[in-house]
Amino acid sequence: MFKYFLFIFFVAQTVIAQAQQTAIKGKTSYNFLIDTEQYTEGTKSPVLIFLHGRSLSGTDLNRVKRYGVLYAKNRGSEIPASIIVAPQTSNGWDPDKVNEVLDYVIKNYDVDEDRIYVCGMSMGAYGTLDFVGKYPERIAAAVAICGGGSLKYATNLATVPLWIQHGNADRAVPMSESKKIVSAIKKADSKADVTLTIIPGGTHGSVERLFHQKEMYTWMFEYTKK
Repeated sequence: MFKYFLFIFFVAQTVIAQAQQTAIKGKTSYNFLIDTEQYTEGTKSPVLIFLHGRSLSGTDLNRVKRYGVLYAKNRGSEIPASIIVAPQTSNGWDPDKVNEVLDYVIKNYDVDEDRIYVCGMSMGAYGTLDFVGKYPERIAAAVAICGGGSLKYATNLATVPLWIQHGNADRAVPMSESKKIVSAIKKADSKADVTLTIIPGGTHGSVERLFHQKEMYTWMFEYTKK
């Protein structure tokens, strides 16, 4: 009986959490989900942006809950108090369009602009580093998982705390992609706050578990632009 009630409680909490995830469509170039469960109007809130990989591309926003930050949150993982933003693309990530989403959130919610974070996986990791690389002044810290980045942004990326993670058994995106961008950042600034973590045995899919662990969020939310 206890297990039954525990199950009902978990389902109820999940439903409540997902009810706070609103679809914003037609307002910016990317439609997006915004989670405001931990948001209080009148209180400056951090923003956490999640950029998905190619498999979640399309026009059905529910797809962006299949893995990553919202998926982890809906399964009970504790995410630091913040506005969670999960845009969806149908054809790769454009940093200007991600920036447009961020502008919309700042305009319509009480946002702590010194505490804006971004993370992504696979294609979303490339999108993360391209967005941070083009708009480094906006981001407090970022995490890129099993992806890579555009070398042209190396100098800008060196100004933002970055945690880049990759599995050494990844057959979809070789870990050399992460190593290459980290090397370019270090070449631009040997003192850059960039960490590369190689995950033994990590495949392209298995590293999704990082979104369910508190370490990534704890690390990001320690940073502020000030």
